[in-house]
Order: sequence, then C-alpha cells, then structure tokens
Amino acid sequence: MKPTKLFISLSLSLILLSSCGKKNVQTQAIRKNITETVFASGVLVPEDQYNLTSLTEGYIVQLNFNEGDAVTQGELLAVVDNAQNDINAKSSDQLLQIAAANTNPNAPALKQAEINLELAKQKYVQDKKQAERYAALYKTNSVSKLEYENMLLNQENSKTNLNALQENYKLLKQQADQQLIIQKSQKELNQVSKEHNKIRAVVGGKVYTKNKELGDYIRKGDIIAVIGNPKNLYAFLSVDESNISKIKLEQKVLIELNTQKTKVYEGIISEIYPAFDEQTQSFYCKAEFIDSLEFKISGTQLTANIIIGNKENVLVIPRNYLGYGNKVNVKDSGIISVETGFISNDWVEIKSGIDEKSILLTEKK
Repeated sequence: MKPTKLFISLSLSLILLSSCGKKNVQTQAIRKNITETVFASGVLVPEDQYNLTSLTEGYIVQLNFNEGDAVTQGELLAVVDNAQNDINAKSSDQLLQIAAANTNPNAPALKQAEINLELAKQKYVQDKKQAERYAALYKTNSVSKLEYENMLLNQENSKTNLNALQENYKLLKQQADQQLIIQKSQKELNQVSKEHNKIRAVVGGKVYTKNKELGDYIRKGDIIAVIGNPKNLYAFLSVDESNISKIKLEQKVLIELNTQKTKVYEGIISEIYPAFDEQTQSFYCKAEFIDSLEFKISGTQLTANIIIGNKENVLVIPRNYLGYGNKVNVKDSGIISVETGFISNDWVEIKSGIDEKSILLTEKK
C-alpha cells in the first residue's frame, strides 16, 4: 500500500472512532411550577449616605476622623486654612462698626447737616419777620414796593433753602441706615464664609470613606469623606434596560452577597430610579432588606434575583438542551425550532414545538 493511501485510511479510522466515542443523553419535557426572575448586580449602600464636601479652598490643617468612626451631627471633622475668609470677616466687622457710628445723630455728616438745618431755620424766621415788618411799612408808604418785594423774595429763598436742607438731612440719615443694613448683611455673609473653614458633619453616621489627608490642598466641591447610616444598608441594584419594564415596587428580591455565597437574604424593591446610565446601559433600583444583615460593609458586591412572577404547571426542559436560535434535538425528528417563554439558569419554558412525549438529545459532556 502506498503511504498516501495508508495516511487517508488511518485518518478515516480515527474520525470514526471519535464519532463512536460521543454519547448522547436524553430527557423529556416536564411540567412544574416556576418562578420568573430578573437578574441584577449591585452593591451595599448605607441609608442617608452623603458626601462631606468642602465649601472653600485651602490646606487641611485639622482632620479629626478616620474611616469607621461614628460622627454626630454638627461635629467638627476638619479645618481648612483659608486666610481670605478670615480677613473678610474681620474687615466686615470693622466696617459694620463704622456704619453703625454713622447712624448716630452725633456722626460728623449728620451733625454738620443738622447745624446747617438749624442755621437755615433761624434765617427763615428772621427773613419772615423782616418781610412782615416791610409789609406794615409798605402800607404806610414808608418803603417802596420794590423794597417790600425784595423782602418777600428773601423769605421765599430762605424757605426753599430750609426745605432743601431738611430733605438733605433725611437723605443722609436714610443713606446711613441703608449702609448699616448692608454692612450687617455683609458681616453675616463673611461670617458664614469664615465658618466654611470648619467642616462639620451634616448628618450623624459612620465614616465609610476618607478621601483626604492632613496637609492636602482642597478646592471648593472636593469630597473629603463619605458618611452614611451604619444601622441600615440597602442593595443598590443595576438592571439591564431590556428588563427594567418588568420591575415593580414591592417585588420580592433574593440577594446574595459576594462575601456570603451560602446565605440568601430576602428584600423588596422600594424605589426605581428614573435615571438611565449610558455607560452601563442600565437602570438602577433600591432594594430594602427584610432579613437582618449579618455583614454590614458599604460597597460589598452582590447579586440579586428579582421575582417578577410565578407560573404554575408550565412545560419546561433543562436549559442545556436548548441550542442556539431556540433549537432542540428531538430523537427521530432531528433539529427543530421551539417557541420559548421564561428562561432561568436551569430551566426553559416551552410554549410550542414539542410536548411531554418528545425525547430530547444532547451530547454528554
């Protein structure tokens, strides 16, 4: 026998031996009650979680907490060295004192205006008397009409000047009062800015994350720490956009922490967030625990199955018997297509295509 023919003969023999070595296992569709679920991944998040954020910029000169510490509302957690806020607060206090002094009746501007007003009053009284005297003289032809009219004109001028000075005094007083109000407001604002140097806990809780260290330079808006309620944690779940329409409030959730693979916690959907995450192509929802958590570490990874319905007496087959394109291998019939319904990790609902008498084949692995 030639070498080429010998090689082909050996190859065919190996293929036949390999084919004969593969064994098929068979099963039949059965009816059972099934639970339809939607898979979600997520993390543990504490209730009332918030970011402790800097409201000013500067170097951190005090840092009074560590990760894991319990803090109370209003507790001083950090101090930022921002000299500008201190200077503004000090100068606004001095300007307020000046503004308050300017509203005093003895203030230079008001005092001078008051003196001018008093002189104008005296001048008006004098000119009025003089005009009255000239009126009597004019009746007896002791003065001319021109002289009498000049006296009347002086009286009118004095009256106009008096009215102008009275308005001027009111205006100066009003301006002084307005400036006092402005400086009071400015002092309060600068005092608030100065208090921004002191960073306090907005709400009491536990420090889960510490983002800054003593001596760090921070800017307005930088997150210094993450604080939350240590007693209550919930599951923050990510649900695929194709399944979010199936999720409803109060649905039961079975949750498994990555740190406790043998423990399944029960919870319920308490909130469905309207925002869509473009990056993950997911929606988010909140599941509150019904069972008491034994492991309470924020950020713990978890998986969840959200129960969206239960079906009774459903025709199902093991999932590994369903092939690509919803096809199954039926004994004596070959590959056929089936219509499927709910698909879980273990079972596939069959709506049409086969029945309980159909014998399904799959390769043994």
